[in-house]
Amino acid sequence: MFRTTLSLVAFVLGACCAIAAQAGSSDRAVAGKSEGGGKGDYVLQPSDLLKVQIFQEEDLTREVRISQEYTISLPLIKTVDLTGKTKAQAEELIRSLYARDFFVNPQVTVNVLEYVPRKVSVLGQVNTPGAVLFFQEQGLTLIDAISKAGGFTRLARKKEVTLKRTEPDGTTKTFTINCEELTKGATNSTWPLQPNDVIDVPERIM
Repeated sequence: MFRTTLSLVAFVLGACCAIAAQAGSSDRAVAGKSEGGGKGDYVLQPSDLLKVQIFQEEDLTREVRISQEYTISLPLIKTVDLTGKTKAQAEELIRSLYARDFFVNPQVTVNVLEYVPRKVSVLGQVNTPGAVLFFQEQGLTLIDAISKAGGFTRLARKKEVTLKRTEPDGTTKTFTINCEELTKGATNSTWPLQPNDVIDVPERIM
């Protein structure tokens, strides 16, 4: 009876530990995905070329390029500030501006016709540190950027690569990423990059 009780306790403890470990792993994967971002979360950038259409109002269709101040100019509503906006958020903002004074429930569509080349910086222990260019529609992951920068040197500390990202409001976020897990496929996150991200590969302590 005593042995049976001990076996049961050991089984329950083991199951609890396994569930906790699995939950922790899932949380890390979800965090990586959300911070990495996705195509639907792309924030519109200066020099992106947009096509703005209003259903059944063809004369108001415009192709406009976002200024360095993150603004565009449209008929009737004039200057629209798209700072920090995704495509979906831009559609909603423009819809609300037209609905306020000009139309009843306008249906607005915003499409990105052209993404200008983006740049990220890869520094530290890579073979050719510097700027890496990419087109937004093609995307670029963290590992791809390091590969384009010549790959890791033999002194690279792959488990503690840092990624610095400046948000549209000017705040900076810093992430520490284990690239060994990424290259082995041990995580679901691929860390898609955003324009002007800075990757720093530290030197391994001998």
